[in-house]
Amino acid sequence: MPKGHKHGYTNPVLTVAKASGYAIAINDLIFRDTGASNVPKPAASYTWNTNLATTQEEFHDRFLGVALSAGRSADTDKIRIGTSGVYEFDCASATFAAGDFVGPAKQSGNAIENQKVVAVATANLAIGRVEQDYTAATTRVRVRVMSVVHDGGAYAPA
Repeated sequence: MPKGHKHGYTNPVLTVAKASGYAIAINDLIFRDTGASNVPKPAASYTWNTNLATTQEEFHDRFLGVALSAGRSADTDKIRIGTSGVYEFDCASATFAAGDFVGPAKQSGNAIENQKVVAVATANLAIGRVEQDYTAATTRVRVRVMSVVHDGGAYAPA
């Protein structure tokens, strides 16, 4: 099954100019750089801070959504970003329960992945929640993404 948007509304869909020097692929996790231009950038370009949990929490606070269109590194053309909906992402082999929180996974070295997620313990580290139960180990997981910038992010159960 190909990665990408699976079902559910992507409301709103943002159309914004991307930063030059950063390639964006469809299904990349996107954050809003809060520098002078507030431009969207892919997760792997997020500045590492101390450890994975600290970096995930800061990324969570700037999480915009998932790229629905691509842009080459030299481009500053507008891209489309889905701020909600269900998307499929790669993950390390693991089991999940519906509702589990997931955040961006760590690359080798001090960086996070553009299109890979990992289970996280709390909503403040999450970019979304797992959509269904995975009782057997899986390397792909469906996630209901919730933009923190637009929707407040993944909420803990009441």
